[in-house]
Amino acid sequence: MTTVTAPTQAPPPPTVREHQRLTSGHLPKWAPWGTLVASAVSSALVFGIIAMAAGEGFNLAGWGVVTALLYLLLITGISSMVEGRRKGIDRLVTGVVTVAFAIAMVPLVSVAWTVLVNGIAGINAEFFTSSMRNVVGEGGGALHAIIGTLLITLAAAVISIPIGIFTAIYLVEYGAGKRLANGITFLVDVMTGIPSIVAGLFAYALFALFFGPGIRMGIMGSIALSVLMIPVVVRSSEEMLRLVPNELREASYALGVPKWLTISKVVLPTSIAGITTGVMLSISRVIGETAPLLLTAGVATSMNYNLFDGRMMTLPVFVYTQYMNAGIPVQAYHDRAWAGALILIVIVMALNLIARLVAKIFSPKLGR
Repeated sequence: MTTVTAPTQAPPPPTVREHQRLTSGHLPKWAPWGTLVASAVSSALVFGIIAMAAGEGFNLAGWGVVTALLYLLLITGISSMVEGRRKGIDRLVTGVVTVAFAIAMVPLVSVAWTVLVNGIAGINAEFFTSSMRNVVGEGGGALHAIIGTLLITLAAAVISIPIGIFTAIYLVEYGAGKRLANGITFLVDVMTGIPSIVAGLFAYALFALFFGPGIRMGIMGSIALSVLMIPVVVRSSEEMLRLVPNELREASYALGVPKWLTISKVVLPTSIAGITTGVMLSISRVIGETAPLLLTAGVATSMNYNLFDGRMMTLPVFVYTQYMNAGIPVQAYHDRAWAGALILIVIVMALNLIARLVAKIFSPKLGR
């Protein structure tokens, strides 16, 4: 008996798979930067030729605008062809947001750089150790203005922070839906937008009723600044208190803890980081005010440590008087003005750093 074997079939030829690159359908990571550089170089060549032909200087602002527009056009078109229309629109929106951020940073960087360059010329040891008493022309310093700024701002903070935080606690914890709370909220919103000169006039009129016209004291400046600070503290603290979950309050109430103790031990520690940030924002808002301090604290050239006796100089007023009432030599007055502006910015930066440190230390820790 013969055995019939089936014919062996040849194995199918191996399929050759085409190797696809990882960047297929995607732009490489360097593509946006390369497009930006190409746009900048192209627009620079065009504006350079125009500047040489017209015999004028290079138009830096125009170059920046054309570079941004050309980059947005190129990156959107290239991405749409390679990655698809959806990705192209995504890159367009990302580019628009980035350009908007760069535009917003231009004045900030410009102001900071201008103040830094011009302010360093007036910084020396005498600037921090002497006042302007009996100084005409060169020499002198801003010690009296620095001390005045710190004392007046500190007094304003002492007045404003408790009032603002307690008002926010009432609005969130006790006054929800009440007419008084609604009226306070409306008045706080109105106070947020009042001009600073109005706060100065209010403080001056208040003290003039008791001490007569022409009165100038440091505490008057503190009162004027507190009028500007209170609404900022109230609004920021109110928003931070509203972010505290109600479950934390309910858990505390379930343990039999009274409401005032729940607020002090649970609600406030949970929101202390945001409240501290809001307080620092309010201080930064008022520390550079000039108009209300001109009306209330006045102008002085000597040291004054007493908020309740006599005129007191502040850094904003010092900068204003040195620049607007410059004597001879003019450059010495302008140098002191720029130096005062630089010190004012440094003080604000230091306060913000302190606020971040306080918020980091006292904010609730994870797992606690």
